[in-house]
Amino acid sequence: MFSSHSLLVLLALSIEHMILIFLVVLLLFGGKKIPELMRGLGKGMREFNDAKNNVKKEIEDSVKDQPNKNSDSSQTS
Repeated sequence: MFSSHSLLVLLALSIEHMILIFLVVLLLFGGKKIPELMRGLGKGMREFNDAKNNVKKEIEDSVKDQPNKNSDSSQTS
């Protein structure tokens, strides 16, 4: 889809954007608040991933149970 040159350009732009965002955050919050912000961001990401994994597990479990219910109902008919 992308040539190697265009992929490198996109990667370079994203790195420049990340540096710019980091500098803006540093200016807005100062050096002392950044660890607290990152800690909070990490906790939020962890909670989101845990919730996502729980939903995924529940869906997989219900799909695994579904064929058993179908085979049970076909045997009783």
